[in-house]
Amino acid sequence: MTNQINKNIVVGISGGIAAYKSAELVRGLIKAGTNVRVCMTAAAMQFITPLTFQALSGNPVHSDLLDTDAEAGMGHIELARWADMILIAPASADFMARLSIGMANDLLSTLCLASTAPIHLAPAMNRVMWDNPATQHNLHILLQRGIKTHGPASGEQACGEIGAGRMLEPSELVHQSLTALACMDKPQFLQGKHVLLTAGPTREAIDPVRYITNRSSGKMGYSIAIAARDLGATVTIISGPVSLAPPQGVEVIKVESAEEMHTATLRAAKNADIFIATAAVSDFATKEIFTKKIKKSGEHLHLQLKQNADILADVSHQSDDLFTVGFAAETHNLMEYARSKLDRKKLDLIVANPVGEGKGFDQDTNQLEIIWHDGHLSLPEKDKQLLAYELMDIIVERYNSHFG
Repeated sequence: MTNQINKNIVVGISGGIAAYKSAELVRGLIKAGTNVRVCMTAAAMQFITPLTFQALSGNPVHSDLLDTDAEAGMGHIELARWADMILIAPASADFMARLSIGMANDLLSTLCLASTAPIHLAPAMNRVMWDNPATQHNLHILLQRGIKTHGPASGEQACGEIGAGRMLEPSELVHQSLTALACMDKPQFLQGKHVLLTAGPTREAIDPVRYITNRSSGKMGYSIAIAARDLGATVTIISGPVSLAPPQGVEVIKVESAEEMHTATLRAAKNADIFIATAAVSDFATKEIFTKKIKKSGEHLHLQLKQNADILADVSHQSDDLFTVGFAAETHNLMEYARSKLDRKKLDLIVANPVGEGKGFDQDTNQLEIIWHDGHLSLPEKDKQLLAYELMDIIVERYNSHFG
């Protein structure tokens, strides 16, 4: 991934077995194009050596509160001025407790008090420690102060117990950190506007246990919803079955079949200003849905299919005041098929992306070709959330050009 965000992140590492994951986190943030400096507590250095992070970041590791090599001997002031974000991963129960009462007895805690940069925590601890009322009270205080948290996740822990308290995986932390950086100081270009999206796959039932579907994860649609929200829009997602958490501040209407998505979308589109159709809607459904599980009765099973309604075309023809954006995921002839869809469905803009052979579906990255009637832009492969912000900037520009 090429350098996309020239921002400075201080990665703070407190004491805990999850500190070993922070090496991959630092590597991922640097690969994504951020500048990283690492600050470690004394307890963290019992789990992993500073030399590891110095090699990965290319910068000396900071651990001493009064650093004779730092500006005026005060390393916390130097780092505080440098940081655009402070990400503490892992954030132990002890560190969260000290941060909640404003202690400054080591470099990392002092840095947090001395910086105006946003602070993000990735908690990691035993499940009982996480559930302890004292930890939850400290968490509540930190959230009230505007400190952001990522996780923790649930699963098997180093102690052998299972429950909430695992640090999020480094790839997910990189993704969430990039999202936070990308939306810093975003102008509210869509304040007062309603953006409607469809996202994810649809499921067309065959019998009570089987269905026809596709490989869409919904990640691109949900990322665009976040980008639209951060531009000030009221956002609604008509979502097929996905395993993604609903974005904060976004209305999610859950559906399953293409027919359900069609009904919900046409209803919601009446109050929308911009419609973005990212869902991978099944083109066909079974003519008959069997009420009981189909049993094997031979080598072949013949299903009769019927064509589903075209949600995108129906919405685009419903109102001339709705700015309509389509998506075209193609395995071949990408530009040709996309331009045909743009004209045939009377869209204002279409976003085309290649799928198959490890691209598009189920991936954290994507690449896009953005096409309108007299223009075209290419966005090279990068994290889907970063793409979403760039895409929404283009949609806003085209929307203003159309209705301005």
